[in-house]
Amino acid sequence: MPLVRIDVNEGRTPSQLGDLSKRIHDAILAEYGIPERDYFHIITEHPAGQIVAQDAGLGFERSSGVVMIQIFTQGGRSREAKQSLFAAIAGGLGEIGVAGEDVFLGYVENSADDWSFGFGRAQYVTGELAVPAR
Repeated sequence: MPLVRIDVNEGRTPSQLGDLSKRIHDAILAEYGIPERDYFHIITEHPAGQIVAQDAGLGFERSSGVVMIQIFTQGGRSREAKQSLFAAIAGGLGEIGVAGEDVFLGYVENSADDWSFGFGRAQYVTGELAVPAR
């Protein structure tokens, strides 16, 4: 059950924003085998100048089309699984015109105790939801 935050500069159409979200979700589905309805994305558009994304010394420039992605999910996946997910996301976004240097991804792990899907209850803890298998 990843929660995905997607931050972009203003200027994309609603359809383009939907495509970004769908490509990211499709990569997570393919790589992690989560249920299709485990789809929780927040897309935020920012005015020019509110996203700063330099190259961290890697020697390339990002464009105003940068897509900043944060994935919050339960821990336990291997380094290889994460790297495969990163590549799948970049590949899917590349298919819709997002350059590889414009895909920035942060991955944050937590535990089953850290989620509430509503009603103020931690459904993984109460047993209302089964903790996903890895």
